[in-house]
Amino acid sequence: MSDSARVPTIVAMGGGGFMMEPDNPLLDDHALSLTGVERPKLCLLATATGDSESVIARFHGVFQERSVFASHCKLFGAPRTDLRSFLLGQDLIYVGGGNTANMLAVWRVHGVDKILREAWEAGVVMAGVSAGMICWFEAGATDSFGPVAPLRDGLGFLAGSACPHYDGEVDRRPAYEGFVREGFPGGYAADDGAALVFRGTEPPVCVASRPKVGCYRVSLEGGAVVEAALPTRYLGA
Repeated sequence: MSDSARVPTIVAMGGGGFMMEPDNPLLDDHALSLTGVERPKLCLLATATGDSESVIARFHGVFQERSVFASHCKLFGAPRTDLRSFLLGQDLIYVGGGNTANMLAVWRVHGVDKILREAWEAGVVMAGVSAGMICWFEAGATDSFGPVAPLRDGLGFLAGSACPHYDGEVDRRPAYEGFVREGFPGGYAADDGAALVFRGTEPPVCVASRPKVGCYRVSLEGGAVVEAALPTRYLGA
């Protein structure tokens, strides 16, 4: 890993990436570029889908033609005995979508939550979509329990809350705004195809894999929910 990539970095995708847009590499390529490494080591954590074989196969199918060293890390069954050294040795850790609550519980059982914080602080780029967006925040809007509901026990690397699929699922925006109106911590929302890039303590830079999607700051001001669109750069031509 180059010294330029040592800033703690998180790429929080509302939707997209190899799981949702396998033929559109823009978000994934942008995350890889942030490692500052010519051929980065890229590891998938597919815990949120129970280490789904089809998701893992799709990941390798998409990245086998890229200039990366692609691997995955399973936690169901017998996990690796070298989890810490393996994850700390990556340039980018990619968290897939699925059930956020289940994923966090499994991570905590195996100490992966602590390893990920150590890796993040050391400059390993963290990226993810949906569950892989929510997990880095203190809280989030999740469908882990069925209907969209508040989740209050995220990893807390980033302050506040997060909501993915802001334009992609009809109930996400009203549910998230309702939670914030009722006292849930404000935070960030991202449409499918949009991502918030956090570098250290700086405000996020927003990027997108297609035009006309975006990211938003959602807060409670004077008893009213305020949604502020953030400048979002389309990564395409």
